[in-house]
Amino acid sequence: MKKPKIVLLHYSSPPVVGGVEEVMKQQALLLHRQGHKVKVISGKGESLSREFPTMIAPVFSSLNPHVDLALKELKAGKADRFKYVGDVIYEDLKREVNLYDILIVHNVMTMPYNLPLTYAVKKLSENHQIKIISWNHDSIYFYPDCPDMYHSEPWDILKKRLPYINYVCISKFRCKQFQELYKIKETIPAIPDGIDPAGFFQLDLDSQKIIHEQKLYEADLIMVQPSRLIPRKNIELGLKVVGAMKRMGVDVRYLITGSYDPHEQRDVKYYRRLKKIAKDLNIADEVIFIAEYRTKNGKKIIPNHSFIRDLYFIADILFMPSSSEGFGLPLLEAGVIKLPIACSDIPPFLEIGGNHICTFSLTDSPDRIADNILQFLSTIPTHKMYRDIIKNYVWDSIYHNHLEPLFQKVMTNQ
Repeated sequence: MKKPKIVLLHYSSPPVVGGVEEVMKQQALLLHRQGHKVKVISGKGESLSREFPTMIAPVFSSLNPHVDLALKELKAGKADRFKYVGDVIYEDLKREVNLYDILIVHNVMTMPYNLPLTYAVKKLSENHQIKIISWNHDSIYFYPDCPDMYHSEPWDILKKRLPYINYVCISKFRCKQFQELYKIKETIPAIPDGIDPAGFFQLDLDSQKIIHEQKLYEADLIMVQPSRLIPRKNIELGLKVVGAMKRMGVDVRYLITGSYDPHEQRDVKYYRRLKKIAKDLNIADEVIFIAEYRTKNGKKIIPNHSFIRDLYFIADILFMPSSSEGFGLPLLEAGVIKLPIACSDIPPFLEIGGNHICTFSLTDSPDRIADNILQFLSTIPTHKMYRDIIKNYVWDSIYHNHLEPLFQKVMTNQ
């Protein structure tokens, strides 16, 4: 199915600060990244991106004076201005969503901040010009100080499930609340808010390319080894540990950042040996040698300090199987950002890590080391939380798990 063209609507958008504003921004950027034609409509804010349009019209705001006056007169029993403003908004909205397939409205159908806009969306849904999804973050009816007038017409539209609108809630808890509010038995889909690690960690573009091309967010475990490709770094043991993890059913990635000297025959020979081991162990897809990596557009990755830091941010564990070291700077780097560490029990590593790291003997079998690492990680609650977030709350995961199926369903419904 062709990807639907999508409009997102809220009273305001960034740089206006707010949770809903940030969610709408992230959804817009996500949908554009996933190949949808996107447009954002709000009553107050600025352009979100040069890549897609943002239409700012004050009449969509919750603070517009014409809307405010219409609502004041409505409270006094005069509905003429309310109807007029609603018709103006409807015509504006109808024009702005023309040629798009889906309109996502955030809180507009559940909060009382611009009731003419609520009725304009309702009218749009009844005319079947565009499919509409109401993204329910909150409701005025969930709070004990809800004014009595909101339980009467025309305000009570905010507690009704309308027939031509699709509804989504941001949590299972909200789904239950809205199910009770709407007095319905069927379950409303829950699609959570998400997080963008690239933006949160401020990852550089090269890091983001590797993450997406290698589907690192979809892996079960990411090990990073910031080491040059020389024998004392003992990378062959790491490859065997990865092989053991793969046999255990773990979807693992092993990121090796260092390069080798192409003029040093010993290093070249060692690199070729590592490649052969990876091939023989059937883990060529799980092992990423950054030194040879080219993005899909052919760009060579330069593993500078910022790039290494980015790998630390997205990794589950620093893995250092060295047979010999004078110190162990990567352990300091990992420790300062609270990245778990697994390493060989050589004296420099023990001196730095003490009892805070997972260690293994160089004589241990790869299976034992793999099991040791997995057991170690299972005892760290923050690691479990991190992995759950990466699996379920990264925006790209939310798109594939929830948004894409939702759009398909909405577009096929009559």
